[in-house]
Amino acid sequence: MSIKESPSACIAADEANIAKAVLMPGDPLRAKYVAEHYLENPVCFNTVRNMLGYTGTYKGKKLSVMGHGMGVPSIGLYTYELYQFYGVESIIRIGSAGGVGDDVHVRDVVIAMGASTNSHFVDQYKFPGQLCATATYSMLRDAVEAAEKLGVRADVGQVFTADQFYNDNAEAGQMYRKFGILALEMETAGLYWTAQRLGKQALSILTISDHIFTGEALSAEERQDSFHEMMEIALETAWRSVRE
Repeated sequence: MSIKESPSACIAADEANIAKAVLMPGDPLRAKYVAEHYLENPVCFNTVRNMLGYTGTYKGKKLSVMGHGMGVPSIGLYTYELYQFYGVESIIRIGSAGGVGDDVHVRDVVIAMGASTNSHFVDQYKFPGQLCATATYSMLRDAVEAAEKLGVRADVGQVFTADQFYNDNAEAGQMYRKFGILALEMETAGLYWTAQRLGKQALSILTISDHIFTGEALSAEERQDSFHEMMEIALETAWRSVRE
């Protein structure tokens, strides 16, 4: 076993123990849950900073799951290092989001085609214009097909990646809705930009856990059931992305 420590000292793992496709929830304990309930023979490959990462098999293919923390800086760090230093080719964010759109309801799954944002993470690239944060089409297509086969309601469209959880601008939500934003979350743009910069694949699949206009919110038990649907879509999509 050859343990490689990442430059940020946030990951210490043997590259051979990490799959080419990784599912990433924000919460490392949810990564542990996914590994224990959906993967066969899961083995923990990272415990640094308690950002747990596991690798096992799903339908005969090697898949990994690891937490990414909260916010664009955190997901940007972990995904960059997985892509750049550990040979990962595709990453799927699996998380919760607040509903914004009129046609989006609690329990729905949202597949993020693109992400608008107030993050300045992209400034580092000095791109001569506004760089769109977009999903990898092949993964987006596979996720939509997986949702249809599983009989899961899935909305496909744009989300908003916010740098703050508590927004002091009371009118922001109405503006998001005006421009067709489906849901509000805190990481997707960082994932998409990182994948685009490195020539890798990325997708964000989200479950609507509450709605900022209707006040609806899932109970703990209901969240578990809804996340189960999102996880199955993500697993099927990750499985298709692995070429063996």
